[in-house]
Amino acid sequence: MALSSHPMAGGFGAVVDFDLSQHARLRHSADLAEALQQHRLLIFPDQHLNHADILAVSEHFGTVDTDVDSQYAVSGFPGITVISNLVENGVRVGIYDGDNEEEWHADNSFKPLLSRATVLYSVITPEQGGQTRFSDTTQAYADLPAELKERLEGLRAVHSVQRLCALQGQANGGHSSAAVGSLATHPEVEHPLVLEHPVTGARSLLLGSMVISRIDGLDNQNCRSLLADLLGRATSGQYVYTHRWRQGDFVVWDNFAVLHTASPCDSSRHHRLLYRTSVR
Repeated sequence: MALSSHPMAGGFGAVVDFDLSQHARLRHSADLAEALQQHRLLIFPDQHLNHADILAVSEHFGTVDTDVDSQYAVSGFPGITVISNLVENGVRVGIYDGDNEEEWHADNSFKPLLSRATVLYSVITPEQGGQTRFSDTTQAYADLPAELKERLEGLRAVHSVQRLCALQGQANGGHSSAAVGSLATHPEVEHPLVLEHPVTGARSLLLGSMVISRIDGLDNQNCRSLLADLLGRATSGQYVYTHRWRQGDFVVWDNFAVLHTASPCDSSRHHRLLYRTSVR
């Protein structure tokens, strides 16, 4: 069946009119996967899904990654992770890295295999704050000057979950969800600074404001300068879409083409709860 999608301004992202609880009507995965390849970010508003639905829809985009932090996983539904600032019996429920969390990243870049796509489904939505911002790093790369593209050719960055843990702790009074989770012992991995999409062939920037420890062949000063320049370009206004969550929003993005970050949220006044899956 054909999906009814409405592209957003700037050619990045689309709103899709479809009741995902009726996912059995999708005859094959190509309906959703092709829409994601085209728009890089899909928004399905006003959904009413249970955990089984979330997994079933996620599988239309690929194989659900079950290598998740067990501390934050939904029992009985491998691959679903809780993202939340809620507290129950004095204990944080879900992944939470402080009210002022801002960390541009691609999910699981500290693993050897990047996530193909990420899904977030909103259950409790804050009245203020807690937005998710998305950067179209595909268009950002396309717009780079030719001499900068040439400089980036062949450069590889080292992604380190240990660096991520340390910087999260510095930013959040010693707390890091990555540090207390089951993925904190992953060894460092290398990825190219410029990704080539495995399906579309389009190029994009693979960056991370906390997770990249170094770039092979560059000293620390030149490494930090280059990363800051690239991140500044990729997250400037023309490439960024800010999603203000509403209850029932189901959002999926192409992790090979998009960076994202949470936005500050006062957890003492505004609660948020989302369920996440990653596919590969």
